[in-house]
Amino acid sequence: MDFTLRPWEINDLDSLVEQANNIKIAKFMTDGFPYPYTPENGKAFIEFATKDTPVHIFAIVVNGKAVGGIGIHPQADIHRRNAELGYWLSEAHWGNGIITKAIKEMVDFAFKTYDINRVFARPFGTNKASQRVLEKSGFILEGQFEKALLKNGEFEDELIYAIRR
Repeated sequence: MDFTLRPWEINDLDSLVEQANNIKIAKFMTDGFPYPYTPENGKAFIEFATKDTPVHIFAIVVNGKAVGGIGIHPQADIHRRNAELGYWLSEAHWGNGIITKAIKEMVDFAFKTYDINRVFARPFGTNKASQRVLEKSGFILEGQFEKALLKNGEFEDELIYAIRR
């Protein structure tokens, strides 16, 4: 399925709220990605996603509609040669290979844009689909922290996947 990555725009607000307001997505995200997902959450996110230069948080667009998001988050201090990858996609577009391709584009963007050696992602232990997509994208499992995350009253394992320059 064809898609493009581009900076978020305020015109994406309705689509963002519609696509992000899904418990099946929110259950695998940090608490900063709320459920229910409101227009106020969407406005705050779009402001956050567009404030930095260069922009490093992008909308995943299919047929002119924002259906997900992907971002690279450079780290600071002793972690400054690393960047964290985060992403989500609307349920209607799962299983079409979009995220695998988007991850590869973002990794290329990260290594071209930032002075980093490593891009990492931290999926939940129960998020098997995210683990598979990272492995398909060339990421290697570097570590597992048992019951390190608390989400919706349940402890979850945190996995660390990474790819190096």
